Amino acid sequence: MSADTSLLLDVSPFETGGRGDSLLRLLTRPVPGFFSARTDPDQTRRGATAYNPAYTPVTQGRALKLQVPFIQLPLLFDAAALAQEIDALGESVWKPHPQGFPGNSMLPLLAVGGDPDNEAFSGVMHPTPHLQRCPYLRQTLASFGATVGRTRLMRLAGQAEVTRHADQGYYWTERVRVHVPIVTQPTVQFECGGQTINMAAGECWIFDTWRQHRVLNDAVQSRIHLVCDTVGGGAFWDKVAQGRAHDAPREGWLPKRVIPDSSAPADFACEAVNVPAVMSPWELNQHLSFLLGEALPHPQLAAMSQHAGRLIRQWKGLWAQHGDAPEGRAKFRAAFDAFAATVRPLAQGVTLRNEMPWFHVMLVMISRVAVAPADARAAGKAAGEYA
Repeated sequence: MSADTSLLLDVSPFETGGRGDSLLRLLTRPVPGFFSARTDPDQTRRGATAYNPAYTPVTQGRALKLQVPFIQLPLLFDAAALAQEIDALGESVWKPHPQGFPGNSMLPLLAVGGDPDNEAFSGVMHPTPHLQRCPYLRQTLASFGATVGRTRLMRLAGQAEVTRHADQGYYWTERVRVHVPIVTQPTVQFECGGQTINMAAGECWIFDTWRQHRVLNDAVQSRIHLVCDTVGGGAFWDKVAQGRAHDAPREGWLPKRVIPDSSAPADFACEAVNVPAVMSPWELNQHLSFLLGEALPHPQLAAMSQHAGRLIRQWKGLWAQHGDAPEGRAKFRAAFDAFAATVRPLAQGVTLRNEMPWFHVMLVMISRVAVAPADARAAGKAAGEYA
């Protein structure tokens, strides 16, 4: 931890139940019994410890910030059987990429209300009619042991790419992205955090979407991945604990084959609660702490932390008075807007470890959804999604 960050922690500790410690310090302190990039910056652990549960990459502040760029889960699927189900759906069900990226298209499998035309992040997720027609795809999702959120088939045309970016939208602050390659080639390159791998057909991976990442398909054939956003769940994170870091040896590590089976479980929990009407002070504390902890050293960080601490204390008072009731939302919004206006000049030139500008990410990740309008829930907007 840098000297600047240590000063930041001493100047304005965020409140954590009177224990005299800051949430930011808790988030950046190495977790006892776990290996992380902070305690092993040169990534020198290899062999069994690279995927042993005692050294499983852990999160700091939010689930999507993994300690290694890629983790392979111990599951292996029949890619040919999945591709056959997808082919049967036809071409007409595919949609252009929501952000218009050339060569990128998608097919919604889980969406709000089960509506494949609904790109919202807020609401009860249900299988779309397309997924209902695909029993092995449903079995695949069920095998994750997770509460499943927005899920897509993502197709990348030959000679196309997903350009370099980092996911910054609120929806991914507590979610990981599960990839199952269905149609792919050995030359497809998936880059994340300075590492490049090829995800082979039928494998199952998660990766750190907070880091800069890109995908390049230099072949003629399209690449198709099953892409599932999820907060996980007990069984899911048990699988992650049995996973393999991308640079760990494969010897002695055998994923479980999940073959098509009409009698296997194909039901899974779907996400119903995803975007708050008003962020609780504890959630707001967590997100601001995370962003301040991710900032590169800068002389204004201490002042920014002071203003963030003041906002949290103000937010707690409003929360105790109103909770997330509609009548209090204007006060919450006024408090946040005042904070944003105050820190904006201070944050000029403050950059995050993932190369993104601090203030912009704060607006996208927090401000957009910290308070919903009094007559509606926040929808959450996409920012840097899909790979």
